Amino acid sequence: MNQTEDGTGRPYQGYVYAYPHKTAYRELDPRPRLRDVWAGERTDALFLYLHIPFCEMRCGFCNLFTRTGAPEELTSAYLAALERQAEAVRDALGENPRFVTAAIGGGTPTYLSAAELTRLFDLTERIMGADLRAVPLAVETSPATATPDRLAVLAERGTTRVSIGVQSFVDAEARAAVRPQRRAEVEAALSAIRAQGFEALNIDLIYGIDGQTTDSWRYSLDAALAWRPEELYLYPLYVRPLTGLGRQGRAWDDQRLELYRAGRDHLLAAGYEQVSMRMFRLPGHGGATEYSCQTDGMVGLGCGARSYTRDLHYSYEYAVGAGHVRAIIDEYVRLPREEFEVANVGFRLDDEERRRRHLIQSLLQAEGLSRSDYLKRFDADVLVDFGGELARFAERGWLEADAVRLRLTAEGLAYSDAIGPALFSGRVVALMDGYEER
Repeated sequence: MNQTEDGTGRPYQGYVYAYPHKTAYRELDPRPRLRDVWAGERTDALFLYLHIPFCEMRCGFCNLFTRTGAPEELTSAYLAALERQAEAVRDALGENPRFVTAAIGGGTPTYLSAAELTRLFDLTERIMGADLRAVPLAVETSPATATPDRLAVLAERGTTRVSIGVQSFVDAEARAAVRPQRRAEVEAALSAIRAQGFEALNIDLIYGIDGQTTDSWRYSLDAALAWRPEELYLYPLYVRPLTGLGRQGRAWDDQRLELYRAGRDHLLAAGYEQVSMRMFRLPGHGGATEYSCQTDGMVGLGCGARSYTRDLHYSYEYAVGAGHVRAIIDEYVRLPREEFEVANVGFRLDDEERRRRHLIQSLLQAEGLSRSDYLKRFDADVLVDFGGELARFAERGWLEADAVRLRLTAEGLAYSDAIGPALFSGRVVALMDGYEER
Protein backbone atom coordinates (compact mmCIF):
# COMPACT_ATOMS: atom_id res chain seq x y z
CA MET A 1 0.00 0.00 0.00
CA ASN A 2 1.53 3.34 -0.98
CA GLN A 3 1.15 6.65 0.79
CA THR A 4 -1.45 7.92 -1.64
CA GLU A 5 -3.65 4.84 -1.24
CA ASP A 6 -3.83 4.83 2.55
CA GLY A 7 -3.61 8.57 3.13
CA THR A 8 -0.72 8.52 5.58
CA GLY A 9 1.50 10.52 3.24
CA ARG A 10 -0.31 13.61 4.54
CA PRO A 11 1.12 14.25 8.01
CA TYR A 12 -1.77 16.32 9.45
CA GLN A 13 -5.05 14.44 9.31
CA GLY A 14 -6.32 14.60 12.87
CA TYR A 15 -5.28 15.01 16.49
CA VAL A 16 -6.11 11.74 18.27
CA TYR A 17 -6.50 12.99 21.84
CA ALA A 18 -9.12 10.32 22.49
CA TYR A 19 -10.40 7.19 20.76
CA PRO A 20 -13.03 7.07 19.56
CA HIS A 21 -13.74 10.74 18.83
CA LYS A 22 -17.04 12.15 20.04
CA THR A 23 -18.26 12.39 16.43
CA ALA A 24 -18.51 8.58 16.63
CA TYR A 25 -20.89 8.81 19.59
CA ARG A 26 -24.60 8.32 18.96
CA GLU A 27 -27.78 8.62 20.99
CA LEU A 28 -28.19 5.70 23.37
CA ASP A 29 -31.58 3.99 23.13
CA PRO A 30 -32.59 3.06 25.69
CA ARG A 31 -30.55 5.45 27.79
CA PRO A 32 -28.73 3.35 30.41
CA ARG A 33 -28.82 4.35 34.06
CA LEU A 34 -25.41 5.44 35.32
CA ARG A 35 -25.78 3.15 38.31
CA ASP A 36 -25.87 0.21 35.86
CA VAL A 37 -23.10 1.66 33.68
CA TRP A 38 -20.73 1.85 36.65
CA ALA A 39 -21.80 -1.41 38.31
CA GLY A 40 -18.81 -3.74 38.45
CA GLU A 41 -16.33 -1.07 37.36
CA ARG A 42 -13.17 -0.40 39.31
CA THR A 43 -13.62 2.91 41.07
CA ASP A 44 -10.43 2.99 43.16
CA ALA A 45 -8.28 4.89 40.62
CA LEU A 46 -10.49 7.37 38.80
CA PHE A 47 -9.73 10.53 36.84
CA LEU A 48 -12.13 13.38 37.60
CA TYR A 49 -12.66 15.89 34.81
CA LEU A 50 -14.67 19.11 35.17
CA HIS A 51 -15.67 20.96 32.01
CA ILE A 52 -16.29 24.73 31.95
CA PRO A 53 -17.56 25.64 28.44
CA PHE A 54 -16.91 29.39 28.52
CA CYS A 55 -14.24 31.65 26.99
CA GLU A 56 -13.72 35.39 26.77
CA MET A 57 -13.12 35.00 23.00
CA ARG A 58 -13.23 32.30 20.35
CA CYS A 59 -9.87 31.75 18.67
CA GLY A 60 -9.96 31.29 14.92
CA PHE A 61 -8.58 27.74 15.09
CA CYS A 62 -10.78 26.61 18.00
CA ASN A 63 -13.15 23.65 17.62
CA LEU A 64 -13.68 23.14 21.35
CA PHE A 65 -17.11 22.90 22.91
CA THR A 66 -17.26 26.44 24.27
CA ARG A 67 -19.17 29.71 24.01
CA THR A 68 -18.13 33.32 24.48
CA GLY A 69 -19.69 36.18 26.37
CA ALA A 70 -21.59 34.14 28.93
CA PRO A 71 -23.34 36.46 31.42
CA GLU A 72 -23.00 35.90 35.15
CA GLU A 73 -26.50 34.48 35.44
CA LEU A 74 -25.58 31.74 32.93
CA THR A 75 -22.33 30.78 34.67
CA SER A 76 -24.21 30.64 37.97
CA ALA A 77 -26.91 28.45 36.44
CA TYR A 78 -24.22 26.24 34.92
CA LEU A 79 -22.59 25.66 38.30
CA ALA A 80 -25.99 24.83 39.79
CA ALA A 81 -26.57 22.25 37.04
CA LEU A 82 -23.10 20.85 37.53
CA GLU A 83 -23.92 20.43 41.22
CA ARG A 84 -27.08 18.46 40.35
CA GLN A 85 -25.06 16.33 37.96
CA ALA A 86 -22.37 15.70 40.58
CA GLU A 87 -24.99 14.48 43.04
CA ALA A 88 -26.43 12.02 40.51
CA VAL A 89 -23.02 10.78 39.38
CA ARG A 90 -21.73 10.34 42.91
CA ASP A 91 -24.73 8.16 43.76
CA ALA A 92 -24.10 6.06 40.65
CA LEU A 93 -20.45 5.39 41.56
CA GLY A 94 -21.37 3.41 44.67
CA GLU A 95 -19.36 3.25 47.85
CA ASN A 96 -16.03 5.00 48.33
CA PRO A 97 -14.88 5.95 44.83
CA ARG A 98 -11.28 7.18 44.85
CA PHE A 99 -9.98 9.89 42.57
CA VAL A 100 -6.24 9.78 41.92
CA THR A 101 -5.96 12.72 39.53
CA ALA A 102 -8.18 15.58 38.35
CA ALA A 103 -8.38 18.30 35.72
CA ILE A 104 -10.53 21.33 35.01
CA GLY A 105 -10.72 22.20 31.34
CA GLY A 106 -12.91 23.87 28.79
CA GLY A 107 -13.27 26.32 27.35
CA THR A 108 -11.38 28.40 29.84
CA PRO A 109 -12.08 27.48 33.49
CA THR A 110 -10.67 30.81 34.68
CA TYR A 111 -13.42 32.56 32.75
CA LEU A 112 -15.18 31.96 36.08
CA SER A 113 -14.60 34.62 38.72
CA ALA A 114 -12.59 33.85 41.83
CA ALA A 115 -15.84 33.42 43.78
CA GLU A 116 -17.25 31.08 41.12
CA LEU A 117 -14.05 29.02 41.12
CA THR A 118 -14.35 28.69 44.89
CA ARG A 119 -17.93 27.50 44.44
CA LEU A 120 -16.76 24.95 41.85
CA PHE A 121 -14.10 23.55 44.18
CA ASP A 122 -16.49 23.49 47.13
CA LEU A 123 -19.20 21.53 45.37
CA THR A 124 -16.69 19.11 43.87
CA GLU A 125 -15.05 18.31 47.17
CA ARG A 126 -18.32 18.19 49.12
CA ILE A 127 -20.30 16.03 46.72
CA MET A 128 -17.71 13.90 44.95
CA GLY A 129 -15.57 13.42 48.04
CA ALA A 130 -12.49 14.26 46.02
CA ASP A 131 -9.61 15.70 48.03
CA LEU A 132 -8.19 17.83 45.24
CA ARG A 133 -5.32 19.03 47.42
CA ALA A 134 -4.07 15.45 47.70
CA VAL A 135 -3.94 14.54 43.99
CA PRO A 136 -2.40 15.99 40.83
CA LEU A 137 -4.77 18.71 39.59
CA ALA A 138 -4.42 20.47 36.24
CA VAL A 139 -6.30 23.65 35.31
CA GLU A 140 -6.38 25.52 32.00
CA THR A 141 -6.21 29.29 31.73
CA SER A 142 -5.66 32.09 29.22
CA PRO A 143 -3.63 35.32 29.22
CA ALA A 144 -6.72 37.46 29.77
CA THR A 145 -8.10 35.41 32.68
CA ALA A 146 -4.94 34.40 34.56
CA THR A 147 -5.53 37.14 37.11
CA PRO A 148 -3.94 37.10 40.59
CA ASP A 149 -7.25 36.60 42.41
CA ARG A 150 -8.25 33.60 40.29
CA LEU A 151 -4.77 32.08 40.46
CA ALA A 152 -4.77 32.47 44.23
CA VAL A 153 -7.90 30.31 44.41
CA LEU A 154 -6.28 27.67 42.21
CA ALA A 155 -3.16 27.61 44.36
CA GLU A 156 -5.04 27.48 47.65
CA ARG A 157 -7.19 24.58 46.41
CA GLY A 158 -4.23 22.41 45.46
CA THR A 159 -3.68 22.98 41.74
CA THR A 160 -0.38 21.40 40.70
CA ARG A 161 -0.36 22.23 36.97
CA VAL A 162 -1.51 25.36 35.15
CA SER A 163 -1.70 25.28 31.36
CA ILE A 164 -1.90 28.54 29.44
CA GLY A 165 -2.69 28.88 25.76
CA VAL A 166 -0.28 31.48 24.42
CA GLN A 167 -0.05 30.14 20.83
CA SER A 168 2.43 32.84 19.74
CA PHE A 169 4.52 35.53 21.39
CA VAL A 170 4.36 37.54 18.14
CA ASP A 171 1.35 39.88 18.23
CA ALA A 172 0.87 39.78 14.44
CA GLU A 173 0.78 35.99 14.46
CA ALA A 174 -1.74 35.96 17.30
CA ARG A 175 -3.96 38.26 15.26
CA ALA A 176 -3.56 36.01 12.19
CA ALA A 177 -4.85 33.11 14.29
CA VAL A 178 -7.84 35.27 15.30
CA ARG A 179 -6.54 35.48 18.85
CA PRO A 180 -6.16 39.18 19.60
CA GLN A 181 -3.71 39.54 22.47
CA ARG A 182 -0.60 41.53 23.25
CA ARG A 183 2.76 40.26 24.35
CA ALA A 184 2.62 42.41 27.49
CA GLU A 185 -0.63 40.71 28.56
CA VAL A 186 0.94 37.29 28.02
CA GLU A 187 4.02 38.16 30.04
CA ALA A 188 1.91 39.58 32.88
CA ALA A 189 -0.11 36.36 33.03
CA LEU A 190 3.00 34.19 33.08
CA SER A 191 4.49 36.33 35.84
CA ALA A 192 1.31 35.95 37.90
CA ILE A 193 1.33 32.18 37.42
CA ARG A 194 4.96 31.83 38.44
CA ALA A 195 4.35 34.04 41.49
CA GLN A 196 1.91 31.44 42.86
CA GLY A 197 4.56 28.70 42.77
CA PHE A 198 2.59 25.98 40.97
CA GLU A 199 4.46 22.72 40.58
CA ALA A 200 4.16 22.76 36.80
CA LEU A 201 3.57 25.42 34.16
CA ASN A 202 2.61 24.36 30.65
CA ILE A 203 2.68 26.74 27.71
CA ASP A 204 0.79 25.92 24.49
CA LEU A 205 2.24 27.17 21.21
CA ILE A 206 0.98 26.75 17.64
CA TYR A 207 2.98 26.36 14.44
CA GLY A 208 1.70 26.84 10.91
CA ILE A 209 0.11 30.26 11.48
CA ASP A 210 -0.21 32.38 8.34
CA GLY A 211 2.96 34.45 7.96
CA GLN A 212 4.95 32.46 10.51
CA THR A 213 8.55 31.65 9.61
CA THR A 214 11.15 29.37 11.11
CA ASP A 215 12.78 32.42 12.69
CA SER A 216 9.56 33.75 14.20
CA TRP A 217 8.71 30.25 15.43
CA ARG A 218 12.06 30.02 17.23
CA TYR A 219 11.42 33.50 18.63
CA SER A 220 8.20 32.27 20.27
CA LEU A 221 9.94 29.15 21.52
CA ASP A 222 12.71 31.20 23.10
CA ALA A 223 10.19 33.59 24.65
CA ALA A 224 8.47 30.59 26.23
CA LEU A 225 11.75 29.03 27.33
CA ALA A 226 12.63 32.23 29.17
CA TRP A 227 10.00 31.13 31.72
CA ARG A 228 11.53 27.65 31.91
CA PRO A 229 8.10 25.96 31.81
CA GLU A 230 8.00 22.39 33.07
CA GLU A 231 6.00 21.48 29.97
CA LEU A 232 5.49 22.80 26.46
CA TYR A 233 2.87 21.65 23.97
CA LEU A 234 3.52 22.36 20.30
CA TYR A 235 0.31 22.17 18.25
CA PRO A 236 0.09 22.20 14.46
CA LEU A 237 -2.53 24.62 13.21
CA TYR A 238 -5.61 22.86 11.89
CA VAL A 239 -8.20 24.72 9.86
CA ARG A 240 -11.48 22.94 10.62
CA PRO A 241 -15.05 23.48 9.44
CA LEU A 242 -17.22 25.81 11.54
CA THR A 243 -14.20 27.56 13.10
CA GLY A 244 -13.26 31.17 12.41
CA LEU A 245 -10.34 30.29 10.16
CA GLY A 246 -12.29 27.48 8.53
CA ARG A 247 -14.87 29.96 7.28
CA GLN A 248 -12.13 31.97 5.59
CA GLY A 249 -11.45 29.15 3.13
CA ARG A 250 -7.69 29.31 3.64
CA ALA A 251 -5.25 26.40 3.80
CA TRP A 252 -1.77 25.81 5.21
CA ASP A 253 0.67 23.48 3.47
CA ASP A 254 3.24 21.15 4.95
CA GLN A 255 5.54 23.91 6.08
CA ARG A 256 4.08 22.70 9.38
CA LEU A 257 6.28 19.62 9.18
CA GLU A 258 9.38 21.79 8.80
CA LEU A 259 8.30 23.96 11.72
CA TYR A 260 7.54 20.88 13.84
CA ARG A 261 11.03 19.51 13.30
CA ALA A 262 12.59 22.89 14.05
CA GLY A 263 10.59 23.18 17.27
CA ARG A 264 11.31 19.61 18.33
CA ASP A 265 15.03 19.96 17.80
CA HIS A 266 15.08 23.33 19.56
CA LEU A 267 13.40 21.95 22.69
CA LEU A 268 15.52 18.81 22.76
CA ALA A 269 18.64 20.99 22.58
CA ALA A 270 17.24 23.03 25.50
CA GLY A 271 17.11 19.90 27.67
CA TYR A 272 13.47 18.87 27.28
CA GLU A 273 12.35 15.31 26.68
CA GLN A 274 9.73 14.45 24.08
CA VAL A 275 6.69 12.69 25.53
CA SER A 276 4.56 12.69 22.39
CA MET A 277 4.41 14.52 19.09
CA ARG A 278 2.99 17.55 20.92
CA MET A 279 4.26 17.30 24.48
CA PHE A 280 7.75 18.19 25.72
CA ARG A 281 8.71 18.07 29.39
CA LEU A 282 11.63 18.86 31.62
CA PRO A 283 13.01 15.57 32.95
CA GLY A 284 11.72 14.72 36.41
CA HIS A 285 8.51 16.74 36.20
CA GLY A 286 5.90 14.10 35.31
CA GLY A 287 4.17 13.85 38.68
CA ALA A 288 1.88 16.84 38.17
CA THR A 289 0.12 15.39 35.14
CA GLU A 290 0.37 11.61 35.01
CA TYR A 291 -2.75 9.81 33.82
CA SER A 292 -3.02 6.54 31.91
CA CYS A 293 -6.07 6.85 29.67
CA GLN A 294 -5.51 3.28 28.48
CA THR A 295 -6.34 1.77 31.86
CA ASP A 296 -7.91 4.39 34.15
CA GLY A 297 -11.63 5.13 34.39
CA MET A 298 -12.74 8.71 33.89
CA VAL A 299 -15.66 10.60 35.42
CA GLY A 300 -16.64 13.74 33.56
CA LEU A 301 -18.85 16.53 34.93
CA GLY A 302 -20.18 19.30 32.71
CA CYS A 303 -22.02 19.32 29.42
CA GLY A 304 -18.85 18.99 27.33
CA ALA A 305 -17.21 16.29 29.45
CA ARG A 306 -16.95 12.65 28.51
CA SER A 307 -16.77 9.68 30.88
CA TYR A 308 -15.06 6.34 30.32
CA THR A 309 -15.90 2.90 31.61
CA ARG A 310 -14.55 -0.34 30.24
CA ASP A 311 -17.56 -0.91 27.99
CA LEU A 312 -19.03 2.54 27.42
CA HIS A 313 -17.77 6.02 26.64
CA TYR A 314 -20.52 8.57 27.11
CA SER A 315 -21.16 12.31 27.22
CA TYR A 316 -23.63 14.91 26.02
CA GLU A 317 -24.13 15.91 22.43
CA TYR A 318 -21.04 17.25 20.63
CA ALA A 319 -20.97 20.52 18.71
CA VAL A 320 -18.57 23.13 17.29
CA GLY A 321 -20.87 25.71 15.72
CA ALA A 322 -21.61 28.58 18.11
CA GLY A 323 -25.39 28.36 17.85
CA HIS A 324 -25.51 24.64 18.53
CA VAL A 325 -23.09 24.94 21.47
CA ARG A 326 -25.26 27.64 23.04
CA ALA A 327 -28.38 25.54 22.61
CA ILE A 328 -26.78 22.55 24.32
CA ILE A 329 -25.55 24.67 27.24
CA ASP A 330 -28.96 26.31 27.59
CA GLU A 331 -30.59 22.88 27.72
CA TYR A 332 -28.00 21.54 30.20
CA VAL A 333 -28.59 24.28 32.77
CA ARG A 334 -32.33 23.48 32.84
CA LEU A 335 -32.00 19.73 33.38
CA PRO A 336 -33.46 18.32 36.60
CA ARG A 337 -31.42 15.92 38.71
CA GLU A 338 -33.08 12.79 37.34
CA GLU A 339 -31.89 13.61 33.82
CA PHE A 340 -28.31 13.31 35.07
CA GLU A 341 -28.91 9.74 36.22
CA VAL A 342 -28.69 8.35 32.67
CA ALA A 343 -26.16 8.39 29.82
CA ASN A 344 -27.38 10.22 26.71
CA VAL A 345 -24.93 9.71 23.85
CA GLY A 346 -22.01 7.36 23.69
CA PHE A 347 -20.03 4.59 22.09
CA ARG A 348 -20.02 0.97 23.24
CA LEU A 349 -16.63 -0.69 23.07
CA ASP A 350 -16.32 -4.37 22.25
CA ASP A 351 -13.12 -6.30 22.88
CA GLU A 352 -11.62 -5.39 19.52
CA GLU A 353 -12.24 -1.68 20.08
CA ARG A 354 -10.71 -1.87 23.56
CA ARG A 355 -7.58 -3.43 22.09
CA ARG A 356 -7.45 -0.87 19.32
CA ARG A 357 -7.86 2.01 21.78
CA HIS A 358 -5.01 0.71 23.92
CA LEU A 359 -2.82 0.37 20.83
CA ILE A 360 -3.51 3.88 19.54
CA GLN A 361 -3.24 5.67 22.89
CA SER A 362 0.01 3.86 23.74
CA LEU A 363 1.70 4.00 20.36
CA LEU A 364 1.28 7.78 20.06
CA GLN A 365 3.37 8.27 23.20
CA ALA A 366 7.14 8.46 22.76
CA GLU A 367 7.70 5.54 25.14
CA GLY A 368 5.47 3.38 22.99
CA LEU A 369 3.48 0.27 23.84
CA SER A 370 4.67 -2.34 26.35
CA ARG A 371 4.06 -5.77 24.87
CA SER A 372 3.92 -7.37 28.31
CA ASP A 373 1.28 -4.86 29.47
CA TYR A 374 -0.80 -5.60 26.39
CA LEU A 375 -0.43 -9.35 26.94
CA LYS A 376 -1.45 -9.03 30.58
CA ARG A 377 -4.47 -6.90 29.76
CA PHE A 378 -5.79 -8.79 26.71
CA ASP A 379 -4.10 -12.22 26.92
CA ALA A 380 -2.84 -11.71 23.39
CA ASP A 381 0.21 -10.56 21.43
CA VAL A 382 -0.29 -7.09 19.97
CA LEU A 383 1.51 -8.13 16.76
CA VAL A 384 -0.87 -11.05 16.32
CA ASP A 385 -3.81 -8.67 16.74
CA PHE A 386 -2.50 -5.77 14.66
CA GLY A 387 0.71 -6.88 12.95
CA GLY A 388 -0.74 -6.51 9.47
CA GLU A 389 -1.87 -2.94 10.06
CA LEU A 390 1.40 -1.97 11.73
CA ALA A 391 3.66 -3.47 9.06
CA ARG A 392 3.17 -0.52 6.70
CA PHE A 393 4.53 1.86 9.33
CA ALA A 394 7.58 -0.32 9.98
CA GLU A 395 8.24 -0.47 6.23
CA ARG A 396 8.42 3.33 6.11
CA GLY A 397 10.78 3.52 9.07
CA TRP A 398 8.09 4.94 11.35
CA LEU A 399 7.83 2.01 13.77
CA GLU A 400 10.34 -0.13 15.65
CA ALA A 401 9.46 -3.37 17.42
CA ASP A 402 11.39 -5.68 19.68
CA ALA A 403 10.46 -8.30 22.26
CA VAL A 404 9.67 -5.64 24.86
CA ARG A 405 8.06 -2.68 23.14
CA LEU A 406 6.55 -1.12 20.02
CA ARG A 407 7.76 2.43 19.57
CA LEU A 408 7.44 5.10 16.91
CA THR A 409 10.71 6.40 15.52
CA ALA A 410 11.46 10.12 15.48
CA GLU A 411 9.96 10.31 12.00
CA GLY A 412 7.03 8.19 13.11
CA LEU A 413 6.24 10.64 15.90
CA ALA A 414 6.27 13.43 13.31
CA TYR A 415 3.52 11.52 11.48
CA SER A 416 1.43 10.82 14.60
CA ASP A 417 -1.53 12.73 13.18
CA ALA A 418 -1.56 10.36 10.21
CA ILE A 419 -0.74 7.12 12.03
CA GLY A 420 -3.45 7.54 14.67
CA PRO A 421 -6.36 8.05 12.24
CA ALA A 422 -5.04 5.26 10.00
CA LEU A 423 -5.55 2.82 12.91
CA PHE A 424 -9.22 3.72 13.48
CA SER A 425 -11.60 0.83 12.99
CA GLY A 426 -13.94 0.77 10.01
CA ARG A 427 -16.86 1.11 12.40
CA VAL A 428 -15.48 4.31 13.94
CA VAL A 429 -14.59 5.80 10.57
CA ALA A 430 -18.10 5.16 9.26
CA LEU A 431 -19.69 6.77 12.32
CA MET A 432 -17.41 9.81 12.12
CA ASP A 433 -18.10 10.18 8.39
CA GLY A 434 -21.81 10.01 9.11
CA TYR A 435 -21.77 12.64 11.83
CA GLU A 436 -23.82 15.75 11.14
CA GLU A 437 -24.08 18.69 13.51
CA ARG A 438 -27.58 19.94 13.96
